[in-house]
Amino acid sequence: MTLRILVAACLGLWLLSAQAFAELRLGVAVAQYDNYIAYLVRAMQDRTHEVPGGVTLNLEDAGGDIVRQISQVENFISQGVDAIIVNPADTAATGKITERVVAAGIPLVYLNSRPEVDQFPEGVVFVGTDERAIGEMQMRALAERMEGKGNLAILLGRLAHDDTRKRTEGVKRVLADYPDITVVEEQSGDWQRDQGMNLMNNWLLSGEPINAVAANNDEMGIGAAMALRQVGNDMPVAGIDGTPDGLAAIGEGQLALSVLRDPVAMGERAVDAAVGLANGEALSGDIWIDVHLVTRDNFKQFQR
Repeated sequence: MTLRILVAACLGLWLLSAQAFAELRLGVAVAQYDNYIAYLVRAMQDRTHEVPGGVTLNLEDAGGDIVRQISQVENFISQGVDAIIVNPADTAATGKITERVVAAGIPLVYLNSRPEVDQFPEGVVFVGTDERAIGEMQMRALAERMEGKGNLAILLGRLAHDDTRKRTEGVKRVLADYPDITVVEEQSGDWQRDQGMNLMNNWLLSGEPINAVAANNDEMGIGAAMALRQVGNDMPVAGIDGTPDGLAAIGEGQLALSVLRDPVAMGERAVDAAVGLANGEALSGDIWIDVHLVTRDNFKQFQR
C-alpha cells in the first residue's frame, strides 16, 4: 500500500512538472510581412528557444487585409492555441478580434501597433511604443538640423495604420513651435522603400523647394535618401524604427537620424507576455518599450 501511494505521488509530481513545461502553441498574425516585421518575427522565433518546454509559433501574414487577419485569428481559435499575438492590419478594426479571442478564453497580445481603444479587457495586453512621442522626438531633432526654418516633406505610412496618424500628430505638435518650418508635401509611401523613392523623385521633378524630409519609418526614408543621392542632394532625411538597415543608412550618411523602436526587445517582450498570460500571469494594459534618438554620433551603440 505504501509503495502504491509513493508511485502515485511520484506520478502526480511528474504530471505537474510536465504540465508546467509543456510546449506552448502561439498563433501569430502579422499585418504585412515587411522589413520591420521580419525583425520582429525573428526576435520572437529566437525567444521561443529560451522558454522552458519550448514554444511553437504558427505565423500568418494578412497582407494588409484586416478581413483576412480576422479569419486567421478565427483559425487559431479553432486550433486551440495557448495564446495569440496580433500585429493589427487595421488598428481601427480590432474589435472583432478582441471580442472573439476573449470569448474563446485565449490570452491575446497586440504587438507593435496599438488598437484604438482606451482600455483592454482582462487577458489582453499591448506591447509596443508611444508613437506620438516618437514623432515628437523625430521632429524636434530634425527641426534643429533645419535651424528652425525651411520647407518640410512628410512621408506618411499606411493610411489605415493608427501609427501613421500618431507619428504625424507628434511631428505637427513640434512644428507648432517652429512657425518658420512649412509642410509643403505630405503623401503616403505605404511604409515601402520603393514608394518613398518614387514620391521623392516626383517631388524633385515638381520643382517644389524642399529642405528636409520626415519619414514615418526608415524604409521610406531610405528610399527618399536614395532618390536624393542620385541627384547629389544631401538634405536631411529622418526615419523612425532604427532597424539594422536604418542604422546602416545613418552610418553611411543616407539618413540624418532615426528613432529606435527596438524590434528585438519588442518581439521578445511579446513572446514573454503571451507565455506569461498562457501560464496564468495577471498581465494587463500597455507594456511599453523604451525608444532612443539615433544619430551619426551614437548609431554604433545600437547595432547588434
